Amino acid sequence: MNAQQLGEALRTGQHVTGTCIVSTSPQWPAMVARTGLDFVFIDTEHVPIERTQLAWMCRTYDALDLAPIVRIPAPDPYLACQVLDAGATGVVAPYLETVAEVRQLRGATKLRPLKGQRLGQALEGQGRLEPEMEDYLAERNRGHLCILNIESTPALSALDEMLAVPDIDALLIGPHDLSISLGIPEQYQHADFRHAVSTIIRKGRAAGVGVGMHWSEGISELVAWAREGLNLIIYSSDFQLVHDTLRADIRHVRAELGMAPAESRPPDQASQPAEI
Repeated sequence: MNAQQLGEALRTGQHVTGTCIVSTSPQWPAMVARTGLDFVFIDTEHVPIERTQLAWMCRTYDALDLAPIVRIPAPDPYLACQVLDAGATGVVAPYLETVAEVRQLRGATKLRPLKGQRLGQALEGQGRLEPEMEDYLAERNRGHLCILNIESTPALSALDEMLAVPDIDALLIGPHDLSISLGIPEQYQHADFRHAVSTIIRKGRAAGVGVGMHWSEGISELVAWAREGLNLIIYSSDFQLVHDTLRADIRHVRAELGMAPAESRPPDQASQPAEI
């Protein structure tokens, strides 16, 4: 699925599926392309990926019709432009909480290469751009997706105003950080967490934008949210899926051969990606 197809699907409520890609192995894209995914989610907020690696990843996945959506490390329009230059087709800005931050992301994804005072005026609605300029910007940025990470109580409070900013393609719920901000860390069955997610889904879909979540807590729960209106589905990550499958298979092999269970080791936080 290319970026334009993905954007149309998001805005019309169609379900699209992806996973978080951590591996930078050159053998990975061809394998991922055979899984039936619609897009890939590349996280540079928590995962250390160098600019050159990110560029070849974006270009390769895009060439395989797997639209690369990249989360930048901070809600910074310059970082957004940087990953678009690298070949990203969608930009997720983390922990957005203000209308000003959303406008800046819109400027980077929908109005580039307009910059400086003229960009500021356009974002504030101070006068119209020339028709020729509007046509140029629309064509230049065709297929660039603007996605807002909603993962805090201030973002929930400002959500109506944030959704009033033009050109938003989707909201992306950050379940871990949202639960932290709500004061109920990792309590995903808590009524307050479920109410917050339902509110984001309802408001996003009413505004005609896609609503997604990066979820690793079980397929049944993810499907339930999708039936409620979640349509940007990011399930787990290549790192987590390899870990879980290999651990389960090795346990099965050892049990079948009558071997003692492998010694349990505490998780090594330094050797795995942060909670994403």
